[in-house]
Amino acid sequence: MARNRSLSPTARNVLAILLEAGEDWSHGYALGRAAGIPSGTLYPLLIRLEEQEHLEAQWQPPSEPGRPARHAYRLSAAGRVFAAELLRGEAPGLVGKPA
Repeated sequence: MARNRSLSPTARNVLAILLEAGEDWSHGYALGRAAGIPSGTLYPLLIRLEEQEHLEAQWQPPSEPGRPARHAYRLSAAGRVFAAELLRGEAPGLVGKPA
């Protein structure tokens, strides 16, 4: 059973970055740099957000020969609604929301 708990400031920041990206795919490395967080924090967060169906993820082919495939992320349709509500302070059960 999934836990329903408040999102950290780091999670909020990542959701805000992805919301700004719209329907464009974002690579994990770029997200980590934009959010200013290390990969050891970022990837578990992205996995949780994907499990909660806020994100879509896919492997993308290498950008040039000899490079590895990259994992890319974007908000799902429900994730865009959730992120927009979160940033407006309307999502339920979140830290800092007035009672």
